[in-house]
Amino acid sequence: MDSRAWDERYAAVDLVWGGAPNRWVAREVAEITPGRALDLAAGEGRNALWLAGRGWRVTAVDFSGVALDRGRRLAARAAADTAGRIRWVRADLLEYVPERAAYELVVVAYLHLPAAARRRVLRRAAAALAPGGELLVVGHDTANLTGGTGGPRDAEVLFTAEDVLADLAEPPGPSESPGPPGARLERVRAERVRRPVAQEAGPPKDAIDALVRLRRTP
Repeated sequence: MDSRAWDERYAAVDLVWGGAPNRWVAREVAEITPGRALDLAAGEGRNALWLAGRGWRVTAVDFSGVALDRGRRLAARAAADTAGRIRWVRADLLEYVPERAAYELVVVAYLHLPAAARRRVLRRAAAALAPGGELLVVGHDTANLTGGTGGPRDAEVLFTAEDVLADLAEPPGPSESPGPPGARLERVRAERVRRPVAQEAGPPKDAIDALVRLRRTP
């Protein structure tokens, strides 16, 4: 789907993903001291708003202008200082190059791209980490296609935690390095997790997600 298709999708309903932060973002980030955060594929800003409410200074990036406008409106209705902590950036992540070594947290939640494009975005995300900063990648696991509910039905854009680790383990290009010589990404968590999803009829069903959390060593 291109940006126009996503604009149409966001315009069709009030909140595509709801107003609460993703459960894995909330779980993993709750223990991290707030600093600068980069939210890639921010959508309507549910994670960016939650982060800003906890004291983070957030750059929220998405290619849907409709989604970002909605995020700005939601921020304006939040606590007085929340809106001021978020910078909204409209950009295609395949072209966007974030500031290097600048963020204590980078979140990439439910960005589903073919493998080569995913690898490009994730390497740039890693390069944006400050020393000690953490990268959190969450998305629909490949196993969700047959064993879970919801999410893309195209296996080409799904991934596993091992895929993410492999993306970031390969030698990066000059603009993708995670830091100066000696810097590396330390695994904090890399796993498959199950997320209950409410159904219109009957009990919740589980979605199967891939979750990777990495920390940049100085």
